[in-house]
Amino acid sequence: MIQPLFILYTSLLLAMGSCAPKQTPTQQPEQQKPAIVETTPEVAKPLQTGAEQLDLYLPKLQGKRVGMVVNQTSIVGESHLVDTLLSRGVKITTIFAPEHGFRGEADAGAYVKDAKDTKTGLPIISLYGKNKKPLPEQLTNVDVLIFDIQDVGARFYTYISTMHYVMEAAAEQNKEVLILDRPNPNGNYIDGPVLEPEHRSFVGMHPIPIVHGLTVGELANMINGEKWLEGQRQAKITVIPVANYNHSLPYSLPVKPSPNLPNQQAIILYPSLCLFEGTNVSVGRGTPTPFQVIGSPNYKFKDFSFTPVSTPGATEPPYKNQVCYGKNLTDPATAQPFTLAYLIDFYKNSAQQDKFFNNFFENLAGTSELRKQIVAGKTEAEIRASWEPALANYKTLRKKYLLYPDAE
Repeated sequence: MIQPLFILYTSLLLAMGSCAPKQTPTQQPEQQKPAIVETTPEVAKPLQTGAEQLDLYLPKLQGKRVGMVVNQTSIVGESHLVDTLLSRGVKITTIFAPEHGFRGEADAGAYVKDAKDTKTGLPIISLYGKNKKPLPEQLTNVDVLIFDIQDVGARFYTYISTMHYVMEAAAEQNKEVLILDRPNPNGNYIDGPVLEPEHRSFVGMHPIPIVHGLTVGELANMINGEKWLEGQRQAKITVIPVANYNHSLPYSLPVKPSPNLPNQQAIILYPSLCLFEGTNVSVGRGTPTPFQVIGSPNYKFKDFSFTPVSTPGATEPPYKNQVCYGKNLTDPATAQPFTLAYLIDFYKNSAQQDKFFNNFFENLAGTSELRKQIVAGKTEAEIRASWEPALANYKTLRKKYLLYPDAE
């Protein structure tokens, strides 16, 4: 849905009373036409990310040593946020890098090493691998941590898990956290099973549905407010909200958030297709269209095929150099909100149903029930009905933490 414009309405002006001509019994009054007043609709104000509103947070950085939790999506116009702040005299001491690294080039799940940024000379500390949470000694020269990373609104996208651990470390070490908010490209709806505590992992740390309908700023407030950090601690956080944004507003990312989400089509399909990462089906890693094609050598229908190869960001994709049969979802008309239709179809038409799911599936689904329901032949409608009580509770909770008008 597009953002509604504010429209000025004017009343019709009628000349009445003493301004009307004198009447006689045989004379009808002349009907006066209403005055016409031309109006011009207000122009919608441009959206501004938190990072772009420098005047709101630069004063908070004066005299502070700053740690940056950023990646390639952390931009202000054409400039990286690190470069922008350095040019304004901000004292940056450390860069903390999430999954895929500071420049967003590493494979999904690949070990990200500590390094030094060649452009600025700043040390880069990886928060993906063994060290997912900043260590106390890594925060000794930091007064405030800035988190500015573009999310895509799915529970299993690990940038929000990194944010959780950053908040937790900050709470433990009495550091401030400044979250520069960005729009959620899947923020106009809520869907999927709510995570059960026994399936908590780095691809799902919070009791929220797969499509949670929050920006990172709203989620940070929820994490803090619900005391989900270790020991029920609360971090000292400040959220710089997105200006002129609401959850109904479509948002196309200016930079791809990770190597295998190259465009808006992939981002829209991602909540539905990421569940395939817990199966023996390829989501197109190692092709030009990751998360826009799905298939495997074991799919019964052969009318569409692709062959994964080694590519940057997918050096060892599933079924490397093997022909996979499946579905082509690159047509924008196929993009739809979260659905189980693809997953159910591929299970039904797999030649190896006993090997279809792997042990990672429950971590992604956040529940043990989904696998059982699909194997039992439940319909999507029947499965969705089982989510409703937990989803209703979550929607009530979510309202407490919204910073922006909700989707209509």
